[in-house]
Amino acid sequence: MSHRLITADRVVTAPGEPVVPHGAVLVDGDTIVAVGTAADLEPVARDAERWDVRGGTVQPGLLNAHVHLSFRVDDDPVPSLRDRDHDALRRAIAANARACVEAGVTTVRDLGDRDGLVSAFRDDVAAGRADGPRVLTAQSPLTVAGGHCWFLGGEIDVDAHPSDVVLAIRDAVTRRAAAGADVIKVMAGGGRMTPSGAPMWQSQFGLRDLRAVVDAAAGHGLPVAAHAHGTHAMGLAARAGVTTIEHGGWHTAPGPDGGTAHFCDDAVAEAIAASGAVVVPTRFRGWRDWPADAGLQGQIDRTHWSRGHGIAMIAGNDAGVGRGWFDDLTDALTYYRAAGVPAAEVLDMATTGAAAALGVGDRTGRLAPGLAADVLAVGGDPLADTDALRDVRGVLAAGRAVRTPA
Repeated sequence: MSHRLITADRVVTAPGEPVVPHGAVLVDGDTIVAVGTAADLEPVARDAERWDVRGGTVQPGLLNAHVHLSFRVDDDPVPSLRDRDHDALRRAIAANARACVEAGVTTVRDLGDRDGLVSAFRDDVAAGRADGPRVLTAQSPLTVAGGHCWFLGGEIDVDAHPSDVVLAIRDAVTRRAAAGADVIKVMAGGGRMTPSGAPMWQSQFGLRDLRAVVDAAAGHGLPVAAHAHGTHAMGLAARAGVTTIEHGGWHTAPGPDGGTAHFCDDAVAEAIAASGAVVVPTRFRGWRDWPADAGLQGQIDRTHWSRGHGIAMIAGNDAGVGRGWFDDLTDALTYYRAAGVPAAEVLDMATTGAAAALGVGDRTGRLAPGLAADVLAVGGDPLADTDALRDVRGVLAAGRAVRTPA
């Protein structure tokens, strides 16, 4: 790595901050050392390698708050996860991470893998032994016996004596902390991927046990991510004090026809907003194909309703599950634009706001001296058209050039 001067028609240091026209970013190794106009920085960077992104924008690298690097994109990724050996899974993790970073995602949060393999990959990236985004990992999620994603190895018998359950939770959290987890994930509710477990609208853990997870994690300085599709589980997670609520679909028990049902509960929304928990609605590729009368308009209405209740949201697409592709976080972002969220707020959901919510705002999410050189260069202007994020011209991940402008 060396000095690089990246110039473009505009530099977005952070959504909501003034755009720097004819701007430049100067990088030394893995660190940003200056941001300003090209006219100001060119004289002090005469010997730097040059990236000139004409007609384009330089901005912070993106963050994807919800991925599964060891999964294969599929409606049912479980068989491939279960049947592949460690070498095959390591290759998949590296390939999926590469797809993320080549698309401009320089930080990912992995919320469930097998046997701690993603933790090892994270360490390889940090040490420069592998190319990829910065990785935050939860290792195996905590779940109830036979519950959602039990096959990842995080089962806890919540039907045991109450004191034994709390001790088991503390032990499980301590083991993950000792193994280097960056975040603790708990399956507060059920999910579609585990037919034998609770349905996605139903809670799995009670408030006492969720609080035990949060308290144990806090003892190790770790945040908690709670998987919760259902309204009830979302409310419990907020009251327990989790850091993020994953999916947050406002699901409730099906009606007489057995179809999917939703319940937007004002009290739950107020609890989430008051707690400071951030919701990660996992939008993914294909949302445009949903007929308005078969779910899309309802999704948009719930997005508006949630924002109106003061609920903060950041971007994640559940990459590795369903149609959550590792190279297409942008498709999730375009959903929010279609739902009427201003472009600057959409970009914040995947940069500055996401970095703050994930606890890495002191390292990334903005372009500023002293922060990591996580830099994305795109054609066009993402503050005018979110789809501009698809036109990736160059990517630096902690200063390492992943894609270079032609």
